[in-house]
Amino acid sequence: MMLLVVIGIMFAIMAGTRTWTPKLGLDLQGGMTITLNATNKSVPAESLELAKNIIQQRVDGLGVGEASVATQGDRHIVVSAPNVQRDDLVELVGATAELAFRPVLATAPAGATPPPEGQGPGLPTAPPTPEQGDEGVKLSIDQVLAYQPTEADQSAFAAFECDTKTPDRLDAAFFACDDAKTTKFLLAPVAITGKQVASASSGIPQGEFAPVVTLQFKGEDATALAQLTGALAGKQSPQDQFAIVLDGVVQSNASVTNAITGGNAQISGNFTEATAASLANVLKFGSLPLTFEPSQVESVSATLGGEQLRVGLIAGLIGLAIVMAYCFAYYRGLGFVVLGSLLVAALATYASMVLLGSAVGFSLNLPAIAGAIVAIGITADSFVIYFERIRDEIRDGRSLRSAIDTGWVKARPTIVVADLVSLLSAIVLFILAVGGVKGFAFTLGLTTLIDLAVIFFFTHPLMQLLGRTKFFGEGHKLSGLDPTHMGVSRDSLLGRRTRRTTRIAQEA
Repeated sequence: MMLLVVIGIMFAIMAGTRTWTPKLGLDLQGGMTITLNATNKSVPAESLELAKNIIQQRVDGLGVGEASVATQGDRHIVVSAPNVQRDDLVELVGATAELAFRPVLATAPAGATPPPEGQGPGLPTAPPTPEQGDEGVKLSIDQVLAYQPTEADQSAFAAFECDTKTPDRLDAAFFACDDAKTTKFLLAPVAITGKQVASASSGIPQGEFAPVVTLQFKGEDATALAQLTGALAGKQSPQDQFAIVLDGVVQSNASVTNAITGGNAQISGNFTEATAASLANVLKFGSLPLTFEPSQVESVSATLGGEQLRVGLIAGLIGLAIVMAYCFAYYRGLGFVVLGSLLVAALATYASMVLLGSAVGFSLNLPAIAGAIVAIGITADSFVIYFERIRDEIRDGRSLRSAIDTGWVKARPTIVVADLVSLLSAIVLFILAVGGVKGFAFTLGLTTLIDLAVIFFFTHPLMQLLGRTKFFGEGHKLSGLDPTHMGVSRDSLLGRRTRRTTRIAQEA
């Protein structure tokens, strides 16, 4: 039969790709779901979509396979990462990646006061700054290099502690600590931002042992980097340093001996390979156009997912057993037709799920399993319509072979309409639903289409073949087509006319 050939080809493709199991969703193999809420007053749809794409790139760049990122509503983004249990993932997806290069004006051990006046850099009053908005205005390199903190800045820096957040203005002095919170820094205004980062990568340079993050700037920032480092070279420490600040933390403070030309910079620090890769990933894909905060973080263990899968399969087997018990009790031998058809449908469904997982990323989750279980009843309903139509045709005086064909012609519109209603419901649900419910809708639609294929290209041709056998064709008591049970004679079932009927016909 044609359908069996198609299923055979599908399994051949599975064998060729060595893919025998469907992809499992978050609720079955465990992982994390992070819901981010945009805190901005205005959230344009295009900004939300851009943020979604950036977060997807970040997660993919971190090596989190099969993760999905989707917008939900007008200010939410949902990140689903199967088989992942990582705290840093929460920080990564919502990080704003505010990278800034600031000259170092003074340093001190965390919790200590800066050196007395005269032993450190000169501290005259800061020059006037350009007109600024709420976040300040980025100064030119000349203005940044000429900037000196005020006495108020010095006092505030002396009292500054690493756990204290200070206003991060582009055109004002800034206090920050290194990641280990051992050193605090008094920093000049921002000289260079990270918006012009062309590329970022991580690795261990030849001859060294610690990972670093390498940056390549483009445009004006590449020129500004050369101008900044050229001006800092040769100054006394710590004024010969510039700090690389990311989200309020000094990731690296480098002493400059020569100008850095070509737009290349390197961030070094207490990085592990994982943290260096994470930082490079954030910098490479840029800042988010919106500010997010995690509104919900759910973690699902693989053990819980496996238990849910086991319970779901048991529920499916129980449903299948009930359907088959009813079919064998009421339809007797025709129950084997139902069983064979359901097995073919199960093979087609399983192969489709496996291949769709590789082709379009379909993941099997609990709602999808529920959709497959519901499909058992939908498929069995098609058989009931067909079998009852055959019985009605026999009761109307048709032979079994004739009833199989005419019953199919009359049952076919009902089966098609019923399946189309189910398919339409699945399509509408898939369009309107979010999250795992889409899996239910997708599986329901898929199994409905498979039901149509099975009833057209397997069940009906099988009934035509069985109608020619002695067991079914002559109405054996266990066939489900017993003439006594249907209230007709055996001659009527076999299409035989009595002698009296034949004689009357001849006389007429």
